[in-house]
Order: sequence, then C-alpha cells, then structure tokens
Amino acid sequence: MQKANSGHPGAPMGLAPVAHTLFNKVMNFNPKNPKWINRDRFVLSNGHACALQYTMLHLCGYDLSLDDLKNFRQLHSKTPGHPECFKTPGVEVSTGPLGQGIANAVGMAIAQTHLAGVFNKPGYNLFDHYIYTVCGDGCLQEGVALEAISLAGHYKLGRLIVLYDDNKIQIDGSTELAFTEDVAAKFAAQNWHVLHVERGDSDVDGILAAIEQAKAVTDKPSIIVVKTTIGFGSKKQGTEEVHGSPLGPKDLAEVKKLFGFDPEQSFIISDAVRQAYAHIPSKGEGLEAKWNAMFAEYEAKFPQEAAELRRRLERKFPEDIFASLPSFAVGSKKLATREASGLVLNALAVKLPELIGGSADLTPSNKTWLECSTNFSPEHPAGRYLRFGVREHAMIAIGNGISAYGCLIPFTATFLNFIEYGFGAARLSALSGHQQLFIMTHDSIGLGEDGPTHQPVEAVALLRATPNCLTFRPADSNEVAGAYACALQFKSGPSVLCLSRQGLPVLEGTSAKNVLKGAYTVVKHQGPEDAKRPDLVLIGTGSELEVAYNAAAAIAEKKEFKSVSVVSAPCLELFARQSLEERLKVLPRGALIVSVEALATNGWDRYSHYAVGMTTFGESAPTAALYKEFGFTAENVVAKVEEHYARLSEAVGSATVMPPVPIQLLPPISIAESVREW
Repeated sequence: MQKANSGHPGAPMGLAPVAHTLFNKVMNFNPKNPKWINRDRFVLSNGHACALQYTMLHLCGYDLSLDDLKNFRQLHSKTPGHPECFKTPGVEVSTGPLGQGIANAVGMAIAQTHLAGVFNKPGYNLFDHYIYTVCGDGCLQEGVALEAISLAGHYKLGRLIVLYDDNKIQIDGSTELAFTEDVAAKFAAQNWHVLHVERGDSDVDGILAAIEQAKAVTDKPSIIVVKTTIGFGSKKQGTEEVHGSPLGPKDLAEVKKLFGFDPEQSFIISDAVRQAYAHIPSKGEGLEAKWNAMFAEYEAKFPQEAAELRRRLERKFPEDIFASLPSFAVGSKKLATREASGLVLNALAVKLPELIGGSADLTPSNKTWLECSTNFSPEHPAGRYLRFGVREHAMIAIGNGISAYGCLIPFTATFLNFIEYGFGAARLSALSGHQQLFIMTHDSIGLGEDGPTHQPVEAVALLRATPNCLTFRPADSNEVAGAYACALQFKSGPSVLCLSRQGLPVLEGTSAKNVLKGAYTVVKHQGPEDAKRPDLVLIGTGSELEVAYNAAAAIAEKKEFKSVSVVSAPCLELFARQSLEERLKVLPRGALIVSVEALATNGWDRYSHYAVGMTTFGESAPTAALYKEFGFTAENVVAKVEEHYARLSEAVGSATVMPPVPIQLLPPISIAESVREW
C-alpha cells in the first residue's frame, strides 16, 4: 500500500493470523491448478483487504510474483485494488461491493451440496470440500448479505464457514455509531452454528480449533466471530484512520521495528517464511493426484456419471441440445413470451441437467418451475429448483457464486422491474464474466394493472448500457427459443430475457435462428419489387413488433412511402456487433427509421431517427388502455412517422433521403459456432 500510495492496510494487518491459519494449515487447493474442481473455495467478502489475499497467494505458489505484488493497484496489474476473478489466479469471485462475497459463497455452498448429491457415491466423495469466506462489519450491514445469510441457514449449508473480522471499526468510526446489534445472536436465530475467538490478533491455535469445530458441524453453516484489532501494530491501530489509507513512512517504519523487520527494506520475505509455505504446492499436487486416482476408479464403476461430469467440466453441450427447442407456427395460439419461456426452459432442462435455478417467490408468474426435477433442499440436494424467497439481490449474487463454482448454469427469475433490486450483483455478473440467465418477466407497461411501481420503463436501457451483458426482448415464442439458444452459448457473461406478461401472436417472418443477428428484417413486401431500399423502416422489439407490423401495413396503404420494411430487434448488443454491411442491409442509409418500444427511449438514437417510447412512468390500468394512452398503437405510430418525416424533410431539404443514424463499430461477441450452424 505504501508503494502504491493507495489501499487499505487496516484489515490485512488485523486479519493476518486468520489468513495464515486458513492458507497454511486448513485449506486444500493446488496452486499449480487453480481450477481443480474439489479445491476448498476462499472468498474475501471484504475485498478492500485484497493485499492480504495477494500476499497469501504469492506465498502459496500461485502464479503471482513478487513483482506483481509491487505492482499493486497499477494499470493492467494482476493485483488490482479489489479482487477480480478474471485477473488474478486463485481469486474465485470479484468482490469489493460489500456483502456480495458472502452471498457468492452461499452460491458456492449450494453448488457443492448439489453436485455432491448428484455425483458422490459410497466411497467416492468427489465433492467434499469446504467454502471459507472472510467478512467484516460492512458486509454484515448490507442487505444482500442478510438475504443470503437467511437462505444459507434455511438450506443448512454445513460446508460453508464464515470468519467474521469483528474489529468494531468502519470508515466513519466506531461501529457503535450505526451497528450495535448482537451479530452472534442474529446468526444463531437464522440456524447458524456460532463460535468465538477472543484473541484473534495472536491466537492462531484458537482460530484453528474453531475452524475444526465448524467443520465438524454438517447440518448448519458456521460463523466464527474473531475479535481483531484493525491495523494491529500501527500507532493508529483500533481506529478508522488505518482503514483506507497507507500508514505513511514513519508509522510503517515503526511497525516494521515492532515485528522485527528492517525498516530500511521493503518486499522482503524471510527464509523462515518461505520454508513455512514451501510445502503448499507439493501438498496441493498430491491432493489433486489422489482425487484423480479416485476419479479413475469412479469412472470404471460409474461410467455414465463420470462422462457427464467430464462434459460439464469441459463446458460442452450434448450434440442434440438445440433439436429439443420447440417451434411455433404462425397463427397458433397466442402465448405470453413468459409462457413460451417456460416451455423452452423445460425442454432444455431435460437435456441440460446443469441448468439450476429458481425464482424470487414468483414461480407461477415467471413460469420457471422445472417439471423434470424437484426442489433443492437438505433432504433432496440433487434437486435443481431453488426457492429463493423474496430475496432478489441475494438471488442474483448466489447465482454468481453457482456460476463461478463450475459445472452448473444458473438461472434466476423475477419481474424485470426488480432486477434493479439485484443490479449490484447483476453488474458483477457482467464484470466478472459469470454466465447466468436472468429470466425477467412482466417486461413493460404491458404488465398492466400493477401500475408504475412495477412497470420497468428504464430497466432495459440500464441493461443495454451494461458492458458484457446480452439483453433479449423477444417478440414471440420463436424468438424466445432463439434467445435461449444464444444465451446458453454466450458463456462469458449474463443474458437477460425480458418477457411479456400479455399474450402475443406468432408473427410472420420471425425466426429463432435470426435472433443471433440481433436485428433482422421480418416484413419487406410493402412497395415495388424493384425498390433498392425501403424509404421507411419500423423497428419493433418484444410486444411492440406487432404494433410495428400493423403500422407498416397502414402506411403502405397510404402510399406516402414507396416501400416500407419492418425490423425485429430482439438483441441490440448482438446487432451492434454485426458487420457494417449486414447492418446497412437492415437499416439502410437514406431511409427514415422509427423505433417502437414501450420503454424508455434512451439509446435508440444510435439506430433510429425517432423513437416511439416512454418518457414518463406508466399508469395503473389494463394493458389495452395503457397502450392507447401512451401511444403504442398503429394509428399513433403512423401519425408520429408522418409528423417526423415532414419535420426531417424540411430540415434536410429532401423528401427522399434521410440523414444517416450513427454507426458504431464494436468488437464481436463470442457465440459458439454450434449456434451459428444451427
């Protein structure tokens, strides 16, 4: 921290005995293969203490050099200011926003319990490790942590062990200012096993004994309340002054003297310390070799299960996975896209046993129940349906932990409006590259009578603005199938499926395969056959594609435009990464382009000259009344097209060539070739 002139020294100094005990004496892992599936997981929920984690990873022999430590908090370093799982070997999840890490750890414990229930056999415990997380006072004040803690106790996750850094200090000062609850009593009330270490600054034996006691309790998660001194050894120890700023040269020199170091030297690791950690790499390689030998015996006795586990470890899909996707005929019964989602999800779940997830107490509305499985529970750990209760934020953070664990693809569901309750975790999904399917129903003002408190007018704009996140708004049942295919093959980030409450027809020209393009022309029959390009393009997404269809037909009858086309745009992120040539085929230069979406118009200026959308919150009323009130009718779209066409024509001095909309070239998104072939 002193070299970087930035960082948080207090927690690393206070937690040093805890970290030493865990990494040197307790945890099983292989630094030479950080992804060994049966490793113990370590999550630093108070991620600002990452200098300590980096130190331990270096000492244990991970691919993290002393130069990497010297490069702390510098550009492109492997030691960023908070842990990032995609940058540093040995870091399981990205933490820093407080409370996320402990919720991720709950997800990992669910994953471990489930996979043990699926694959473990008598004498062959393929999944028998523990999940350890360190957290501080800040984590336990965040709502996401409280939601996750409650669910962990309910699910009796006995292989989850939390070490709580009870130092009584936070940024503002003493925790007495805002946090006076009885933490131990709260955890006990939520079915946790509670232990205490009174002298955490020095009692390594006591920390070790508490961890061993926690490991012996298998029907409850455990919390060990470790009393520590923040900044232990500093002249500012025990105060908020040592939380988030380097000690300064003078104080640092005194700390070094106190603990027997030469104050003139930096980044020195003694031979004694090196020797104390020298056994860790060989120990880890031996543990993995022993596990591999057990798996070889397992494979001989249980070849089907072993092949399934290998497939999941390699993140491969069965060859016929997309053949299981249902298709829907034009003119068939109207289905809400949430209903179509339920059909597609269940068809895929039969073929993909790694699909696991649930809903935030909205299963009947989200249509996410898995007919091929049962509820996950202590009695049925192989169950694949998770009852999250009304815990949106923890639900998504837990999903991140499941995704980070491996061998599973999580899905989480609620109303689209309430993804904003969990957006802190959703953002970390995208940042960290966790594959997760967000099944978000009731996706616009079309949800109707529940009113503006539930109508997510701004949510899709927020999601589309989030890097490394695919946002799908399918227009009908076939596009739902295509959205799932793309989401499953997008393995380096989350996908959001925004689904309607109201029934929608299967439309002429839509295609599951064309969802991969992001946007494509579905109607181009209005106008003369020899027209080189349409004069007018109407873009629709979701439930408003039907409105665009009807408006295009009405405009064609008026013959104000020589030709009119309709474009469906289920995923703008995918469309933005098509070649310029392909995009100009769909949205040609010179045409008037108008978008129609019953959501906020933010972002549509990249694609259209005018956006028919929401500029206010909605109202409580039946869907048809809302669509008429806010202008999502063919008649209003026609009127807006004529009005804007006249204004643009006057402004540019031409009635035939409109100014181009901005074109932004973005790098391609990696979607597996199997989808392209499909």
